Amino acid sequence: MVRDAGDLYEVSPGAPTLDGAALLHYLDGFIDAGAAGRLLTAHLLGSLEHEPVVTFDVDRLIDYRSRRPPMTFDKDHWAEYESPELAIHLGRDAAGTPFLLLTGPEPDHEWERFTTAVRSATTRLGADLIAGSRPIVDRLQVPGSVASLLEFRLREEDEAAVGFAVHVPHYLAQAAYPAAAVTLLESVTRVTGLAVPDDALRQAARRTDEEIARQVEASEEITELVQALERQYDAFVEAAGREGLLADDANMPTAEELGAQFERFLAEQQGRTDFPDA
Repeated sequence: MVRDAGDLYEVSPGAPTLDGAALLHYLDGFIDAGAAGRLLTAHLLGSLEHEPVVTFDVDRLIDYRSRRPPMTFDKDHWAEYESPELAIHLGRDAAGTPFLLLTGPEPDHEWERFTTAVRSATTRLGADLIAGSRPIVDRLQVPGSVASLLEFRLREEDEAAVGFAVHVPHYLAQAAYPAAAVTLLESVTRVTGLAVPDDALRQAARRTDEEIARQVEASEEITELVQALERQYDAFVEAAGREGLLADDANMPTAEELGAQFERFLAEQQGRTDFPDA
């Protein structure tokens, strides 16, 4: 049983009632390869007019000991405390079209109450969800997240919701990869019709791609590894157009061979000589 979630959030007194504004969401703390979601969220909040219209009670939702907020000590006293914020922002795109953006740390507690609160708050504001997407897999089971639970509960009420998955090279998954955020932004604008400036994000993507290319060209081992991974991805994309998603390229290196080659490169960079045979 889910208790009343009305006391889990506050709506700003000046929050307008909207007519079908799109609701976007990014909650930090789960899968975000290439930091695509974080980069896009920062881009939206940094380049467009916005204001928080709904704030959630983070004291009840966040486990501070697992994600300790940063504090700044200045000489002889505590000077700053970065309090976590979980909020729905009202933004406007370059054409003045309103949209909502739910963002902040993913809740550690009370997932059901939180999803109920989000649905209640967005209904009150007049948000809308977007239909239409292309499936990326047939069926799989993965660890849950609040974002996934929110979409699941919305679909139970016949409210359409769309999630976006962006392919990121796994050797860049832990790095900030702006090109992934550009692809994510293109998907969002295509589905929602929002007009979002993207020059800064594209410039960051070009700079990052140039730096990656420079590092790859500087090492024969990295070049071979990246080329093997690219062949593997190309085979995956080709297979996706057929009935199955399994590539059948007989010349493709196995996962063990790729791993051994990568470990060999890392060992050489660290001055080791006990790396495995490739």
